[in-house]
Amino acid sequence: MRRFLPDTFLILLLCTVGLASVAPASGQFAAWFSIATNLAIALLFFLHGARLSRDVVVAGLLHWRLHLVILLTTFGLFPLLGLALGYLPSSILPQPLYFGILFLCVLPSTVQSSIAFTSMAGGNVPAAICSASASNIFGMFLTPLLVGLLFSFGGHGGFSWDAVSQILVQLLLPFVLGQILEPKIGNWIRSKKKLLMPVDRGSILMVVYLAFSTAVVEGLWHMFSLRDIAVVVVADMVLLGLVLLCTTYGSRLLGFNKADQITITFCGSKKSLASGVPMANVIFAGQGVGAIVLPLMLFHQIQLMACAMIAQKYAKAAHRSALLPQAEPATATV
Repeated sequence: MRRFLPDTFLILLLCTVGLASVAPASGQFAAWFSIATNLAIALLFFLHGARLSRDVVVAGLLHWRLHLVILLTTFGLFPLLGLALGYLPSSILPQPLYFGILFLCVLPSTVQSSIAFTSMAGGNVPAAICSASASNIFGMFLTPLLVGLLFSFGGHGGFSWDAVSQILVQLLLPFVLGQILEPKIGNWIRSKKKLLMPVDRGSILMVVYLAFSTAVVEGLWHMFSLRDIAVVVVADMVLLGLVLLCTTYGSRLLGFNKADQITITFCGSKKSLASGVPMANVIFAGQGVGAIVLPLMLFHQIQLMACAMIAQKYAKAAHRSALLPQAEPATATV
């Protein structure tokens, strides 16, 4: 039953949303807290850059077909499915929440959970490390560009191309600086994973608190009902289910081996909360970011539960296969 329970980070996220609902940041405190949040996010992406080994990048580039399939799924298939959901009437799926679903569709893949599930299921872990990392690097450019394209295509305003330059400064620049210093500090940072975990999670919690504080002040919880939230949950589940089907059976049709099929399934089907929340804070600055990130927060937990079950299924199948007696080689007779 453990896989059906919310993970610790989701509980912290819910507590943060609850805190923002009863004690939202406002006034001078909100201004100072926003500055501190931006600094924390810059530190987060600096650490991402410093953690990523150059050897992993070089080795992963050799498996370009696998990475291309994952990138096309992440930044191609997902956005197309998001546009298809736009045909639902606003009486079923309110427009602000649909914007949130469309936004999560253009986000990069996760890093930690993609690698963890790939490893658990017996997939190609080095390829997962490279692919998930590449997805986040390309996402710094592709996500704001796709937001501008899809929101304009759907007749939705509110996006400024200045967001691209802001992301480059606030997110990519710290990441590049971390990559430059990786030969000197990379091993130390990778060895202090547990010590530095509060920076990862703390920065995301800060952005969520600030985003929901602004949304609560603007009347977020008066805009949506429990039925609206339930519709978002169903839409998230449908999105994830369709992509999992496409990655699972599509990778087989393309002729990938079992380990690579597992990698494509897990790296291509997930969306990053760690990258999505900071990007939403930059791209939709001054707008209702709380409604934008709400579908992403729900999708985060859904993908963890679904992928945990799939990874365990792969692991059990591999275990059963290992227990089967191997056929003895035929001996020649005279």
